[in-house]
Amino acid sequence: MATLQQRRNGTFEIQFWDEYRQRKTITLSGRKYTRRIALQLQDAVKTLIHERVNDIAVPHRKTQEWIEGAPLGIREKLAKFGFCQVSSRHTVTELWDLFLAEYGFHTESTRKTYTNARRRFFLFFQPNELINRLTQDRMRAWKAFLLDDGRFAVATVTGTIDKTKTVFNRAKDWKWITNSPLDGVGAGSYRNEDNDRFITQEEYHRLLDACQCQEWRVIIALARMGGLRPCEVMVLRWSDIDRGNNWFSVHSPKTKGRNVPLFPEVDMELQRLQSLTGHEGQEYIVNRFGSRETYHLQAFNGIVERSGISEIPRPFDNMRMSRSNEIRRGYGEKLENLWIGHSAKVAKKYYYVATADDYTAAVGKSGNSAAHQTETVPFPGVPQGQNVAS
Repeated sequence: MATLQQRRNGTFEIQFWDEYRQRKTITLSGRKYTRRIALQLQDAVKTLIHERVNDIAVPHRKTQEWIEGAPLGIREKLAKFGFCQVSSRHTVTELWDLFLAEYGFHTESTRKTYTNARRRFFLFFQPNELINRLTQDRMRAWKAFLLDDGRFAVATVTGTIDKTKTVFNRAKDWKWITNSPLDGVGAGSYRNEDNDRFITQEEYHRLLDACQCQEWRVIIALARMGGLRPCEVMVLRWSDIDRGNNWFSVHSPKTKGRNVPLFPEVDMELQRLQSLTGHEGQEYIVNRFGSRETYHLQAFNGIVERSGISEIPRPFDNMRMSRSNEIRRGYGEKLENLWIGHSAKVAKKYYYVATADDYTAAVGKSGNSAAHQTETVPFPGVPQGQNVAS
């Protein structure tokens, strides 16, 4: 039970009995505390006492939401009686700086994504804002600001929100805050279907022909026919190639390692590179770039231009996506997940596409279901003479 009284000077008092039958008082003084706020606090105290006396482990959702959005002064008063926790007075700048200093980044490119998320965060928030005063409404306003800005794609905003959620969850681990202001704020979707672009086998060969050197041919073969991520290509060593077992080992900073079939198209380009003078004794397969993190997209755009094919947005994502679909159709979902190196959930969300060949095949087979079940077609990456059921 909690009662509300108002003194002549306008101060509100909420009196209640705790679980030990001791009388306690919460005082609200000052014009900022209206009667409406006092009544809301009274209701919250009633609910909190009921939960404590009856050992209710799951707090009332609306009460918790009200507490999270309440002024810091009220939360501090509730914390005094053990009804909630109030974080230390850390600023958003402190949070981002400590996170970037202590978080274990797998790669420098991952660190860069968080650095970019930090920069977008401070386009909206002030450096000295206290993290315990941020609310869900402020976070939603920030998300709307980024979407309306015009400089950032939807997928970029999604990634920024996701990275920032990780940062605030770390603040929870440090006991700086009890709840993240981004809890309940949807990040959105990474996928922009307008940028999906299936790269055909014919286009793949035109890209190879337009390469300025053999190392670039290997890079494109590993990405388009091996399905490797850029970060995986750059750390691939000659010692990872196992021709005796017909595979090569991929060491990924994003996932656990995996073995990928040594597809003939990939092996042919690797052997050509290995035979060139100057590659004897090299540890890494690709050595033309100063960093092992990534390679220069501008050089790839030059290859696309020389090949005469249309522009390829997100080229390495789309080469990987193209190979993912080929492997799934030729070998099934299980091997596609193992060889491409992601879960079935990720594949379905980001990689499945319908190609022009799918529509052509559907029209050609629409009146002959028996033929559809028995026909076989050559599958890219399978040695000559072998076919895989379509």
